[in-house]
Amino acid sequence: MKINTRFDHYNFNVTDLSKSIAFYDKALGLKVAHEKKAEDGSFILTYLKDEKTNFLLELTWLRDWNKPYNLGDNEFHLCMKVEGDYDQVRAFHKEMGCVVYENEEMGLYFIEDPDGYWIEILPLNF
Repeated sequence: MKINTRFDHYNFNVTDLSKSIAFYDKALGLKVAHEKKAEDGSFILTYLKDEKTNFLLELTWLRDWNKPYNLGDNEFHLCMKVEGDYDQVRAFHKEMGCVVYENEEMGLYFIEDPDGYWIEILPLNF
C-alpha cells in the first residue's frame, strides 16, 4: 500500500496564549487562521499561518497548566525561511532580544519564543 500524506501542522504548548500570538505575529508575521475552544474552557487551540503555504503552527493553551513546559534538551525545532534582506531580519530579531544561537559559518540563527521553543531562521534561498 502506498500512503500519500502532506504536512498539516506542528504544535507548541504555551503558557500565555496572548503573549505567544503577539510574539509570532511580530517576529515571524504569522496570523491567526482559526481557533478551537473547549466548551468547558479547559483548552484553546489557536492555529497560526503564514502568507505563502497551507502549513499551520498550533498553539495549545491548557487552562489547568500552571508551570513552564519541560522542553528537555530542546533538540527539536521549527524552521522558517524569510524573504527579503536576511541581515535586516536578523537585526530586527536581535532588537527583540529573541536570538539565542547563531551559526554564521552555516548562515543561520535561532530565535526563542516566550515558552522557550527554538525557531530556526533561514534565508529563502538557503
